[in-house]
Amino acid sequence: MLGWALTFLVIALIAGLLGFGGIAGASAGIAKILFFIFLVLLVGSLILHVVRGAAR
Repeated sequence: MLGWALTFLVIALIAGLLGFGGIAGASAGIAKILFFIFLVLLVGSLILHVVRGAAR
């Protein structure tokens, strides 16, 4: 998931440098959404790891 977010970020940067504002904005928005989904899944995974470790 983080790899996809970085890919869309690179696409947004390249499109922005070439003057394609619409594509750059859309790619940056997608990258932001994917990054926040990654963060939510990471925090959820860490919480589950701590809870399962405490039960043992």
